[in-house]
Amino acid sequence: MFTGIVELTGKVAKIEKDRGNIHFTIETEIAEELKVDQSMAHDGICLTIVNVDKSKKQYTVTAIQETLDKTNMRTWETGYRVNLERCMKLDGRLDGHIVQGHVDQTAVCIKVEEFDGSWKFYFEYDRGPKNITVEKGSISVNGVSLTVVDSEPGIFSVAIIPYTYDMTNFGDFKKGTVVNLEFDIIGKYVARLLEQHFEAKK
Repeated sequence: MFTGIVELTGKVAKIEKDRGNIHFTIETEIAEELKVDQSMAHDGICLTIVNVDKSKKQYTVTAIQETLDKTNMRTWETGYRVNLERCMKLDGRLDGHIVQGHVDQTAVCIKVEEFDGSWKFYFEYDRGPKNITVEKGSISVNGVSLTVVDSEPGIFSVAIIPYTYDMTNFGDFKKGTVVNLEFDIIGKYVARLLEQHFEAKK
């Protein structure tokens, strides 16, 4: 379980194909604090650490085909900057919102507006009955907990402050960038309950 508060970014140092899987080696300052079997969010994708090389400040995670198909990991290249968050501590504050690290789908950045000290990013996604946004609701974009500003069918926007722009990979986004979305878990449960209610009435 995560909060959507990105700790820092890492860099993809190596990509190795292994049959249907791909091993991604990530370089980061906190590698020496990590251990094998630990869960970590990468652009909002919960992945298990399978190897740690503290001398190189690197660790490795493995993505199976299901993960590659449903997330932006299929677009990662060496040098890609990825958002990192370790799992939530039970004795800590929930500064963002509940993020499971289970990506629902990808979206595409369709517009970036720069204001005097902030940015507004617009994203387009495939709308489904459980994948919806609401104004002032929560959304996770590449693992970053954000508040929805504008909400239309299949399109939403978020506003980004300089700290988030600098500390996450939002600073690399441009028109056409593919990102990971995780919709609010509470909204998904409500949508499912309503779906079951109307199915029972048929």
